[in-house]
Amino acid sequence: MRDLDLKILRAMRTRGHTPAVERAARLLGKAGNNGAGWLVAGAALAVADKRRRSAWAAAGALGPAAIGLNYGVKLLVRRPRPVLKGLPPLGGAPSSLSFPSAHSTSSFAVATAMTRIDRRAALAFVPALAVAAGRPYLGMHYPSDVAVGVVLGTALGLAVPLPRSEAPLPPKAPSAAAPAPSASVPEAPAPPDAPAPEATP
Repeated sequence: MRDLDLKILRAMRTRGHTPAVERAARLLGKAGNNGAGWLVAGAALAVADKRRRSAWAAAGALGPAAIGLNYGVKLLVRRPRPVLKGLPPLGGAPSSLSFPSAHSTSSFAVATAMTRIDRRAALAFVPALAVAAGRPYLGMHYPSDVAVGVVLGTALGLAVPLPRSEAPLPPKAPSAAAPAPSASVPEAPAPPDAPAPEATP
């Protein structure tokens, strides 16, 4: 398993690297530090959607909270970050511990929680996946660190209680109603002395 982990890590660290992609991966990593980017996203959605404000705020706050829980697991496992000879990591980290990936945990926790609030928020999985893939791409984590972080984050996003006083999903748009049939008005009977209508040829 360790050999496969190293093989995938080396492939991700050496293939598909361009200055633009590396820069983007670094920026995403910085945005994910301490779950700050997800906290900002949750705050922005809370401002935009007053009806579900507390739910969005709770989902965004899950980013930093997941980082704290992740660090507790790191202290128990104490797995050092990967070291590849001749391939130093392309970023820095506040801790030398690697398992599991905090960026992956927080990103998938928030994306999962947000999707519970509004199914359209599933778009959050796009940046979440990019953040997670960027960790071994930058040489910061083993792929297994990321995989476990994704599982842990998804579980957190499903388990966190969200405010129940707000609708968790928007109602589906009602289908166009068919026009109501007009009521037929019976014709008034002709008086007895009225001439019969002429037949048209």
